[in-house]
Amino acid sequence: MFDIQLQATARALAAPGKGILAADESSPTIEKRFKGIAVASTEENRRAYRELLFGAAGLGEFISGVILFDETLRQQAADGTPMPELLKRQGIIPGIKVDKGAKALALFAGEKVTEGLDGLRDRFAEYAKLGARFSKWRAVLTIGEGIPTTFGLEANAHALARFAALSQEAGLVPIVEPEVLMEGPHTIKRCEEVTAAAQAAVFCALAAHRVQLEGMLLKPNMVVSGKDCPEQVGPEEVAEATLRCLRRFVPAAVPGIMFLSGGLSDVAATQNLNAMNRLGPAPWELSFSFGRALQAPTLKAWAGKPENGAAAQQALMHRARCNHEARFGRYDESMK
Repeated sequence: MFDIQLQATARALAAPGKGILAADESSPTIEKRFKGIAVASTEENRRAYRELLFGAAGLGEFISGVILFDETLRQQAADGTPMPELLKRQGIIPGIKVDKGAKALALFAGEKVTEGLDGLRDRFAEYAKLGARFSKWRAVLTIGEGIPTTFGLEANAHALARFAALSQEAGLVPIVEPEVLMEGPHTIKRCEEVTAAAQAAVFCALAAHRVQLEGMLLKPNMVVSGKDCPEQVGPEEVAEATLRCLRRFVPAAVPGIMFLSGGLSDVAATQNLNAMNRLGPAPWELSFSFGRALQAPTLKAWAGKPENGAAAQQALMHRARCNHEARFGRYDESMK
């Protein structure tokens, strides 16, 4: 039986011209980001920074949803407004990261599996009461000598599918994120092979768990050369390889493909998204769910100083607008 509300939320998140802001950095990750701008990662600084992001005037024109960290979902803006309500005022849908991070997969050297399924049904019930309408779970896949193994792929696909089923049971749209990491000297061809295997395993598991494809979103990596590969390819080749992979393994019933930036620079991520949308109609909306690729210029402009708030919001709006244009294949480097 189809859940009409799940479908409607998934379509709203993948709406033409819009994408998702990933503001769900874990405590260690945001501490690392803040360290780069010499700002202490206190709860108040984290709250102030995220309020700055969510309060950018007009953000809802380009951003359909925001993924929140557990702490942020429970916080309030300086005036006492709950963070989810702050987003709703902009027409933005609040979401929540629910996984507990990737841990070493026992007896499989170099591979990881994401944890967090224990107690997830109860956490979903609480998150729904706090205002979340979608959720996200990230699986991490490393390319190396002999990895990922078939078992490593299947273990992560199984966890993603269990998460997605529990999310839909609770009435929240699941964003399924199988990320093939960029780290390593591998070629784009090897990245495409692993990405294909990951997506095949994920959709097999989703079918087995009876997940409604119309009420979910996929957040995959773009198919790119490894960071240490001597042959780095351009946006056109990335777009061709990525779409070739998606067309082979992702059913057309999925409303949207919300690409992660995965360590790409803000400009490179936008260029790749633009190139994909220039290749013509696809069965799904080709969109974005960027963290660093939207926030890096914002963090730099903010630098932890309240007086820099307007400049930081301007930087965020510029990147959001660039990706809005890329959703239609209209991004141009002169927009910088």
